[in-house]
Amino acid sequence: MPSSIFNFERTIPVQPWGRLGSIAALLTILATLGWEGYSRRLGYAPTLNDTPDLWAQARETVRSNSIVIVGDSRPLFDLDLNELEKGLGTRPIQLAIAGSCAFPILAELAADHQFHGTVVCSIVPLMWFAPGGPLLETSEKALKRYHTWTITQRASHYLGMWVERHLAFLKQDDLTLSQLLIRLPIPNRPNAQVPPAFPPYFATTDGDRRTRMTETCARPGPLQTQIRDGWLPLFTPPPPPSYLPKEAFFTGMNQAIEARFRDTARAVKEIQSRGGKVIFVRFPVTEKLKEHEDRLTPRVGPWSRLLKETGAPGIYFEDYPELASFKCPEWSHLSATDSVEFTRRLVPHLKEVMTQ
Repeated sequence: MPSSIFNFERTIPVQPWGRLGSIAALLTILATLGWEGYSRRLGYAPTLNDTPDLWAQARETVRSNSIVIVGDSRPLFDLDLNELEKGLGTRPIQLAIAGSCAFPILAELAADHQFHGTVVCSIVPLMWFAPGGPLLETSEKALKRYHTWTITQRASHYLGMWVERHLAFLKQDDLTLSQLLIRLPIPNRPNAQVPPAFPPYFATTDGDRRTRMTETCARPGPLQTQIRDGWLPLFTPPPPPSYLPKEAFFTGMNQAIEARFRDTARAVKEIQSRGGKVIFVRFPVTEKLKEHEDRLTPRVGPWSRLLKETGAPGIYFEDYPELASFKCPEWSHLSATDSVEFTRRLVPHLKEVMTQ
């Protein structure tokens, strides 16, 4: 066999590599600055992404007697951790996740035999009783990251946090190529129904996962209208799949909902058996979205039954004039300013049920 086969040598052409490298670096910098400037003109600003890594970081700080917040996006927006710490004497840990069914988080805390603290749990029935799909997967993804968090992922997370605090275009839910492609205005067509779009950037997130509505969204304008008009489609359950008889579909749904009631009661009682507490809270929701939620899941249904079967106390915002007087600018969350005052008014009610 000829020896030349084993002595192959690739010839590198003679080129001004230093100049070419400089040009490539310059083009990269100009493209980055251009994309950053364009993102800021669209209204984006530097803020942390609420990633599974950021959630895992918060979960790691939970101690046996911690006060923990779980739920959907409403406690993320509506609760101010500084006011809670001032009123309760200890700083709660924010574990709520936007666009999620929070049941897996409650179940994970119940399975943690070291935990005997207090769980402040937001309930939006349409989300809490979701039998599967993206809402459940969002919580499960965060839990998986917490239980399998590697050193490499941690290092990447902490480096990413530094970069996110300085650049506005690093928005994983808005400005990545995959998200931009998803948002192309493609109409529904046979056998290809386009799901409702999640709302665009309208909040900032800090290292404690405290989320604040931007001023642009808090005041009337195109962004507020866009977000507000997206809630009703998002909070409308999809129709039964055509390949499954309706009776079978609704039977399966009812069975899944009943299982969620049983599993929730079991998780709450497990925490209570260790001396812990679970406090269910219904946060403000207003106008057409409130009418929509009340019609699909009236209070005398899931909320009342949940309190009865778990034996846990509940705080429903409509029961207290000082909590019911707030208006959600886009129907679902409080503005940054109102969230501070709402939290201040909520604290006495939390303290009352925590000492019972």
